[in-house]
Amino acid sequence: MTESDDFLTWVRTELYEAEAALHDGDPAPRRRLWSGQEPVSVFGAWRDATGRQDVDRLFGGLAERFADCTSYAFELLAHDVIGDMAYTVGLEHTATSVDGEPRSYTLRVTQVYRREGGAWRVAHRHADTVDG
Repeated sequence: MTESDDFLTWVRTELYEAEAALHDGDPAPRRRLWSGQEPVSVFGAWRDATGRQDVDRLFGGLAERFADCTSYAFELLAHDVIGDMAYTVGLEHTATSVDGEPRSYTLRVTQVYRREGGAWRVAHRHADTVDG
């Protein structure tokens, strides 16, 4: 397996499971996969955060709003791995309840990763809604 193959396996398993869990109201798996080193940042579809404490609060706040995820799919459009850095670009298709109301939406998502202690960790996320 190549480094790219190993990275994509992680994206399609651990990262996928963490995102699905967040949309079901559990922020713990996502928190575990985020970098403990600064800088970390989120330019989110609903809110931005900079710094580990602010990012952690963001995840907790999102988890409080999400429940009953019935579908989560990540459509990978592009990626690359260069040494201890990587990125993904894709579409997240989600059906969940937000503040108790069923909702379906698609986000365009770009994420930046760095390898820490041999494991991939998310360092930055940018997401926005897809129009139309």
